[in-house]
Amino acid sequence: MSEQVQQESVSVATGETLVEVNDLKTYYDEGGIVDSNPVKAVDGVDFEIKRGETLGLVGESGCGKTTLGRTLIQLEDSTSGEVLFDGTDVTELSGKELKDWRRNSQMVFQDPESSLNDRMTIGEIVREPLDVHDWNTPQERRERVRELLDVVGLQPQHYYRYPHQFSGGQRQRIGIARALALEPEFVVLDEPVSALDVSVQAQILNLLEDLQDEFGLTYLFIAHDLSVVRHICDRVAVMYLGNIMELGDTEELFENPKNPYTHSLLSAIPEPDPKANKERITLRGTPPSPRDPPKGCPFTTRCPMKIRPEKYQDMDSDVWVAIEVFREVLRERSRADKSLTEQAKELLGMETRFSDIGEIKHELFGDLDISGEVERYVDEAADHVENNDEAEARRVLREEFGSICDYEKPDDYVVSDTGRVSHCHRHKSEYTEPDEFVPYTER
Repeated sequence: MSEQVQQESVSVATGETLVEVNDLKTYYDEGGIVDSNPVKAVDGVDFEIKRGETLGLVGESGCGKTTLGRTLIQLEDSTSGEVLFDGTDVTELSGKELKDWRRNSQMVFQDPESSLNDRMTIGEIVREPLDVHDWNTPQERRERVRELLDVVGLQPQHYYRYPHQFSGGQRQRIGIARALALEPEFVVLDEPVSALDVSVQAQILNLLEDLQDEFGLTYLFIAHDLSVVRHICDRVAVMYLGNIMELGDTEELFENPKNPYTHSLLSAIPEPDPKANKERITLRGTPPSPRDPPKGCPFTTRCPMKIRPEKYQDMDSDVWVAIEVFREVLRERSRADKSLTEQAKELLGMETRFSDIGEIKHELFGDLDISGEVERYVDEAADHVENNDEAEARRVLREEFGSICDYEKPDDYVVSDTGRVSHCHRHKSEYTEPDEFVPYTER
C-alpha cells in the first residue's frame, strides 16, 4: 500500500458513506483592509462519516472543532472545498434547496441554557423547526412535540413550561428533542454534556445512544473529555490548528496513538490510580495564531518529535529545546502589536521593548553547554534583533536550524492495517520513527 493516503482508501468503517468532506476550508476576515491574513479556522480537512456511526472530534480549545461542525451543516459558509451529503455538495445549495436539505441535518449546542429562548415555552421551542418547514398541520405538530418530549424522557405537562424551570440536563434533553423534530439523518453534537454534572452526563450519553439505535442517526460528536469520546464514538478525528492530525478506530487510536499530537493529548488523561506511573507530555507554549499558522506541519512549533537537521541529530535535547523556544519567541514578537511610539523609536534606531534580547538569550542559553557554531548563529540572530531587523534574525535561525517540519506540509499516511491515518512527516520512509516520545523540558 502506498504511504500517502489515496482519497478512496481513507475510511475503514463499514456501511454507506453519508457525509464526505474534501479539502474543506473555512477562513474569516479574508481580504480585510487592515490585515489581509485570514483566520484559518478550518484549513483543508478530508474525512468521511458512515451512515449510522459516531465520529468523535477532539482537540484543544480554538482548534476549529465547532467551526468545522457548523460548516458541515451550513451554519457557517465554507471558503472552499466540498461537503457531500449523500453525494450532493451542500456548499453549493441556496434558497429553497438549502432549506429543504436542512431538514436532514441538525445541531445540539454546548450550552443548554443559552441555546434555548427563555421567552418561549418548551412546546414552542421544540415545535419551531416544524413551523419553519411548514410540517403537516398545526395539530399534528403539537402531537409530534409531545411524542418527542416523551422520547427524550420529559413529561407532557412540560409542554407549557419555560426553560428557566428546568435543570441543565433537562434543558439539554429539550435541545435534543428540538434537533430530532424534523427526523434528521445527521446530527452535530457540540460538546453536549460538557456543561453538565457527571451523573447527568451519563444519562444524556445513554439517551443519545438509544436515540441513535432507534432512529438510525449519524453523529459528529465534538468534545474535550476524551473518556466520553472513548465511550461513545466509533472513530475519532484529532484536530489541531484547523487540521486533522490523526483519524481512526477509537480503541486502536487510544491504545496506540501514532501522531505526536495525539500522543501528547492522550498523555493528559488523568489516571484513576494515584500510584500509576504515567509519563505526561507537557507541550510548551500555546498553539500559534490561526491567522499566521506555520508554513509546514501545523504542530511544528510545539512537537516533541520534530525532525532535526541532519547535522544536529545528536545535539543535546536541552539545547535543541532552547533553540526552538528562541525561534518561537521571535515569531511571537513579530505578531505583537507595536504602538505608534515604539514604531517611531524603531525608525529612529532607538531601543524599544521589542529590541532588548540579551535577557531572553541569557535565560535560555546561560546554563547550557553549547558549541561554538551554535553560539555563533544565536549571537548573529540576537544582533539582528538589537538592530531592529527581526525578520533577518528569524531567517538566520530558520536556515540553520529549520527542517522539513518547518517548510513542507505533511501528507496523510496510512499507519495501520485498519486504514488509520496520521498527518506527520515521521511516517515518511526516510525518517526513522523513534520508539519513544521525548517531552520538552519545561524551562
